[in-house]
Amino acid sequence: MYSKYLADQQHRIVRYEKGDTIYSPGQNPRYVYFVKSGEVRMFTVNDDAKEFTQGVFKSKQYFGEPALLLQRPYLAYTVALKDSELILLDLTQFRKMIEDNKDFSLSLILTLSERLFYKSMMLEELANEQADHRLRTLIDYLSKEIATGEPLNITRQALADRSGLRVETVIRTLKKMADEGSVKLIRGKIVKR
Repeated sequence: MYSKYLADQQHRIVRYEKGDTIYSPGQNPRYVYFVKSGEVRMFTVNDDAKEFTQGVFKSKQYFGEPALLLQRPYLAYTVALKDSELILLDLTQFRKMIEDNKDFSLSLILTLSERLFYKSMMLEELANEQADHRLRTLIDYLSKEIATGEPLNITRQALADRSGLRVETVIRTLKKMADEGSVKLIRGKIVKR
């Protein structure tokens, strides 16, 4: 949706190696980050040092726009999961992109709506004490874009980070759910029913 607009313009491109921090909580925003290649994880850390994944961004996705548009400090960490190339747009460039590109503006609204929906869903799930309920909701959400019979490309650790559970709890609960027939596991992978 945005790639033609970015291809037509000269923008700053920065390379990050796997493990590099792009920004941290409390930093003032300077850019919206468009992922040209690679993968970036956004997460928060609670007082007990437990990480909670807010999102994973891949090629043709972007992040950092709420803090930039509101001019408020970042609330999360972003770290490159793989070697990555990011296109950086400052506030002036990003606003111009929104104003000049009606399709991108609609896409931005839909993206922000999807993220708000996900966060609302996960907030409700975090209030639920039942691990199997949390995992079922998260698995259903993550499976919506894959075909029946396809494996869900997510690790147990990533499920723990996204659900607020410990990885041991995720492993134990998935085994129990598979034994009950509420999830399908093939060679350790969760498969969409």
